[in-house]
Amino acid sequence: MVDTIDDENVGKGQSVVGPYRRLFNRPGVKGFVIAGFFGRMPMSMLGIGIVLLVEALTDSYAMAGAVAATVSVTFAVAAPLSGRLVDRYGQARIAVPLVLTHGVSLSGLMLCGGLGAPAWTLFVTGALAGASALSLGSLVRARWSHLLGRSDELHVAFSFESIADEVIFVAGPALVTALATSVSPYAGLIVALVSTVIGTVAFAMQRGTEPPIIPKGESSRSPITIPGVALLSCVFLAVGSVFGSVDLITVAFAEEHGAKAAAGLLLSVIATGSLLSGLWYGARRWKSSMRSRFVTTLGIFALGVSPFALIEHVGVMAPFMFLAGLAVSPTLITGYSLIERLVPARLLTEGMAWLSTAVGFGVALGSWAAGRLTDLYGSSSAYIFPLGCALLAVAVGVGGFAWLRPPVLQEQS
Repeated sequence: MVDTIDDENVGKGQSVVGPYRRLFNRPGVKGFVIAGFFGRMPMSMLGIGIVLLVEALTDSYAMAGAVAATVSVTFAVAAPLSGRLVDRYGQARIAVPLVLTHGVSLSGLMLCGGLGAPAWTLFVTGALAGASALSLGSLVRARWSHLLGRSDELHVAFSFESIADEVIFVAGPALVTALATSVSPYAGLIVALVSTVIGTVAFAMQRGTEPPIIPKGESSRSPITIPGVALLSCVFLAVGSVFGSVDLITVAFAEEHGAKAAAGLLLSVIATGSLLSGLWYGARRWKSSMRSRFVTTLGIFALGVSPFALIEHVGVMAPFMFLAGLAVSPTLITGYSLIERLVPARLLTEGMAWLSTAVGFGVALGSWAAGRLTDLYGSSSAYIFPLGCALLAVAVGVGGFAWLRPPVLQEQS
């Protein structure tokens, strides 16, 4: 497989949504897509929901960021292992017990908070909730890869999934913030818990589209040993740090300006920009190489984040967050597409899980650092941190550009 995709704009008279509509002609696709959507809805709700709950209980963004970071770190550590287990034993056999454990652990976190238990109980239950969280997006993309193989349609499918992710990030933060500030600090996390349990169990029941398991003795090599995968993981670590820090700082920014309930809307604006750009990006056929597009979108992302520290009004922040969001979805789409080309098909779930791990560590670092910086210097000054992380992502991507070239002949099994 070459490193380029033929460049032609969407055909004359063809709507932007046309390539996406054709994906759903295959049997079983609608079932796993819908279930997967609801199962991973909490990925945009869990972090900010924990921040809002713990801050309401402790009056400390540092504590809130630390607990959210604990969840992210334990998820990041466990994600490759759960991905390998899925590749070895199948999606259904691993997903169901994991999501049930996650639901119990998250319930324990909320219960400890409500009972006023010692702070360490929040970290213990948070760690268990993170370790049992499933990278459901990786499982969904693995199903698409199994159904479509390495074809141009897979580019469209991965783009669709990134668009679905952005819909989640548009709706999730606004929903969890509204529930936590208007109903109860616990309400957002309760909705997240119900959604992930029901959605994941329903996803696991869609057995007809489930990828085959790895035969014993064929999974000794971890995808992280592939230089391109290691490089992408480093880039996504920095990108995740931007996500984690911007989430927390924006909550504080909105509160400092007397509009705490607007925090979710501001974060949704970023996701809206990403959704629209992803819809356009996925409907095109590209001549430029994926690795060239990847480093270009990283640069645009860093440029979009740069004004945040200079803005002192919620209304002014919104359009700049929209502009920054325009680079998010193309970056994620291209990153996952590169993983699909770099990693043998039999290890694809674990390979994609390494990106989730990198983002999880990044979100943890970003949440922790942003909480400390916000408490010490205020939200505007704290926005310098995500800018630095975005610039680091560009530097790593450019520096390791050669490692991102997919092999001409990719292993198929």
